[in-house]
Amino acid sequence: MDAEKLNQALYDKMAAEQERFKHGLLGMTPEEVLDHAYEYAMRQDILMEMEELDLSAPEAAALLKSPFPLADIYGDFREREGHMDLVRECIETLAFSLLETQREKTRAIPLYPQSGEYAVQHGELDAFRASLETNIACRDAIEAAIQEGFDGMSLHADAKGVLAVFGAERVSHVLAATLQGIRNDPRVSSGNQAWAATVPMFDTASRHRDYLITSHPGVLSIFVTQARKEMDAMQKQTEKKPSIKEQLAAKTVPGNHPTKPKDREGR
Repeated sequence: MDAEKLNQALYDKMAAEQERFKHGLLGMTPEEVLDHAYEYAMRQDILMEMEELDLSAPEAAALLKSPFPLADIYGDFREREGHMDLVRECIETLAFSLLETQREKTRAIPLYPQSGEYAVQHGELDAFRASLETNIACRDAIEAAIQEGFDGMSLHADAKGVLAVFGAERVSHVLAATLQGIRNDPRVSSGNQAWAATVPMFDTASRHRDYLITSHPGVLSIFVTQARKEMDAMQKQTEKKPSIKEQLAAKTVPGNHPTKPKDREGR
């Protein structure tokens, strides 16, 4: 579902939530209604802002997963000061937070390193299925990134975003499984074919069909190049980060050793 439809679905869900809140107020005494007047007005403002706000498809989808997105946004709003600018900030902040939580859950699903037959024999079918489903989701994300980033002449896909959600290991696996399946296609660069051949496969080629990328091979090859560049940058960044031992050593100033406490008996 595209961003426009997701935003509309989110607005409809929040409007229905507000309508139920309104009917609840109508059954209260006037004094009780007054106690909720501010909440009702602020929820209306949030709903008005949603009419103008265009969240990204992942952000809108993240908020849609909440049973009560309007109440959640209002609860976050009450912890802050300000008004409409703050309402917008609350919506986007909560959406980003929920999206990042979902990304963390996705990244936490390990790439299953054995075949389906092995999983059955060792009682690890749930782990195998979770990994397979995430591979399929990764394929869908790559295809969506390619579709959104290709203008007919050049590709400006969000490879970094896909890597942020699924991690380098899974993205490499899905890309390599696809390239290994079309290893003789001249539209894929020899460098990418050579890279794909170095990525180990854990299952049969028939199982890989569940998550093979169907994008145009030539455009896919460009995406692979971009993704490999991002992964190289991530690797270099990791290598530059000092270890805890190195950080502690850096804090010690040479020649500035602490003096031993004096012997009490020598005083």
